[in-house]
Amino acid sequence: MTHTDILLPQIVSRDEWLVERKKHLAHEKELTRQIDALYAERRRLPMVAVDKPYLFSGPEGSASLLDLFGGRRQLVVYHFMFDPHDPPEGRSGAPWDEGCPGCSFVADSIPHLAHLHARETSLVLVSRAPWNKIAPFKARMGWTVPWYSSFDSDFNYDFHVTLDEAKSSLEWNYRSAQELKQAGKIPDEKGELPGLSVFLRNGERVFHTYSTYARGLEVLLGAYHYLDLTPFGRGEGWGGMPDLGGQGQNWLRHHDRYEIGRTPEGCCHARASLA
Repeated sequence: MTHTDILLPQIVSRDEWLVERKKHLAHEKELTRQIDALYAERRRLPMVAVDKPYLFSGPEGSASLLDLFGGRRQLVVYHFMFDPHDPPEGRSGAPWDEGCPGCSFVADSIPHLAHLHARETSLVLVSRAPWNKIAPFKARMGWTVPWYSSFDSDFNYDFHVTLDEAKSSLEWNYRSAQELKQAGKIPDEKGELPGLSVFLRNGERVFHTYSTYARGLEVLLGAYHYLDLTPFGRGEGWGGMPDLGGQGQNWLRHHDRYEIGRTPEGCCHARASLA
């Protein structure tokens, strides 16, 4: 799609624009009230004790799930897609040789952690790739957020972000992997997928309070929220948006790859985001 093919908004007078803007403002306010109610409902969800002793590895060696809290009461874990294995024959790029571009988009959106720490909340990334694979990619991206490997534990399987029938991890986004694969929502019934999980600490006890996947992760994407304010939106060719560049959702790249003209490697984040 060229710039001349994009349908632009109607041109009206300032007074006519103001009438339409106030109508839209009423809808925005209603949505805000609905979101406030949804968030209150989320805070009232029950929680489940986490009794399994998970072990992670990071720059300072081994760490437990309790260690990831950093002494704070709450912990947010972003499950970052980064496969520990070499790519299958005929495949390359993410999420085997480097971290997933979609998950990298999430990491680029992380705020200064001081704001979360002030609210008794820690945020970490967790991937199944080993630490010696994570470290150079993290340095390349310039991120400072804590990142740990869960390779030697069942953590990814238990929280349904690594699909593997042998590990009895057969669902993602609260639907079976077989169903999602048949619907074209995920590329394979085995492998890494994105997600987010929240934990609460009460003394030395840890509880799981929330997990979300697919479009539930969009709340983390600050760039999307800016784009959603514009006439072109995300430019992905759905929901009435133009398809800028003709790439649909596959426009996304690592932040150091836009200038070199490289076609993005599609892991599964684009399809998974609409699952």
